[in-house]
Amino acid sequence: MDDDKVFKALGDPSRRTLLDRLYRRNGQSLGELCEALDMSRQSVTQHLGLLEDANLISTVRRGREKLHFINPVPLHGVYERWVRKFEQGRLTLLHDLKHELEHPEGTEMADRSASFIYVTYIRTTPEKVYEAITTPEIARRYWGHENVSDWVPGAKWKHIRANDERPVEIVGTVVETEPPRRLVMTWSAASRAGDPEQESRVTFEIEDADAEMVRLTVTHDRLQPGSSMEKGIGRGWPLVLSSMKSFLETGRGMDL
Repeated sequence: MDDDKVFKALGDPSRRTLLDRLYRRNGQSLGELCEALDMSRQSVTQHLGLLEDANLISTVRRGREKLHFINPVPLHGVYERWVRKFEQGRLTLLHDLKHELEHPEGTEMADRSASFIYVTYIRTTPEKVYEAITTPEIARRYWGHENVSDWVPGAKWKHIRANDERPVEIVGTVVETEPPRRLVMTWSAASRAGDPEQESRVTFEIEDADAEMVRLTVTHDRLQPGSSMEKGIGRGWPLVLSSMKSFLETGRGMDL
């Protein structure tokens, strides 16, 4: 996505306010977002349209409502291009320190209402995207991990670090498969496997964007707000999706 569109979208304080509200609670309707701004629904709709055009938000219909979700992938691209190379080390330490001071261990909320949705466009085919997610040897090349399963509903799956020790980091159950269009699975840390309160859900939706492009939407929901898992996937998914895009388009993933 063109950086110019991202910078233009972020240049308006009303649009930044909308993103701030979605950051605090992702997946809001137009009516809910209008409450944040002293302007007409038409004006808010126009702001949301510019954010969506910059790929900073995506929408999902649930019943009669259209819900809006932050898509952090373009922001990650801007960060990689304009921020990380200058002050990555010190900025990361300061950000983590601020978060730990504001959210000490043991203050995480008990509900699982948090969710993230990520959208990226890849010049490839749906079959190759699905294969990249479900084939251990391919996932290792862009993710540094292997996703191992029989990939049928009810089967267990493991997210395994690709080294000699091969420790299992993430585990879950395959909920739904529709190759090469859709994959749904549960997700939890291996150390907390079996605890339904610690289990979230990941949905991969793969669609044709045009003759040569695929739209991949990754929805990670049923997360505990403020939890270490929510914080981890918020940083992790943009990296993984960027690396997958690079691998499928160029044959080389990023160093994760």
